[in-house]
Amino acid sequence: MKATLAILSLLFTCGLTTHGGTIVGTVRAEGKEGTGGGSGGGKYDSRKFKFVERVNYAELTDFIVYIEGSSTNAPAPPSKPIQVITQRDATFRPHVLPVVVGTSVEWPNKDDIFHNVFSISDAAQFDLGLYKDPELPKPVIFDKTGRVDVFCSIHSKMSCVVLVLENPWFASVDAGGHYKIENVPPGKYTLKALHERLPAATQAIEVPDDGEIKADFVLGIKGLPK
Repeated sequence: MKATLAILSLLFTCGLTTHGGTIVGTVRAEGKEGTGGGSGGGKYDSRKFKFVERVNYAELTDFIVYIEGSSTNAPAPPSKPIQVITQRDATFRPHVLPVVVGTSVEWPNKDDIFHNVFSISDAAQFDLGLYKDPELPKPVIFDKTGRVDVFCSIHSKMSCVVLVLENPWFASVDAGGHYKIENVPPGKYTLKALHERLPAATQAIEVPDDGEIKADFVLGIKGLPK
């Protein structure tokens, strides 16, 4: 009897196991031609412009890679998925958070000063008011897909992005520029790489039943109307 139960348990577990291919690759950014190196043709060493900070494309982070669109093969998300963006050192951490539509996000303030969390984006509009630890406003439910830009009404440099997606096949790019999206059902997809200050890039891919497919991206200011 015990052996029979063990076999049934194993079969049930195997039936729940998620199978599929894995998407791997790298993402990096590059600046426009003619603007790199030296002063870039400008007087950046002058007193007037010495404090003007230039974008170092090689050091950009917070890239997200995801499969566009919805899918009937997507596993059901948890009934009440919760993610957290912490306010610490007057900074939202993480700066970019990808979530599946329907996810709730909490916003704890771990500084000894007041902060405010608000957004006027089309995908979500909210204002959590002024608060600090141990007060914690109720979570924000993101029930509409799209990009949500979030700010603090007190501190000008505090901002973050919540990217609300239709399916769970996405990944944040690590510090080395690599990403991995696992257990993707086989099929043809459009894969997108995104950074908040650059045009997105897409690739058509076909995920195998098993094994890896590689897709690298280079983002930059290109392909825009003149």
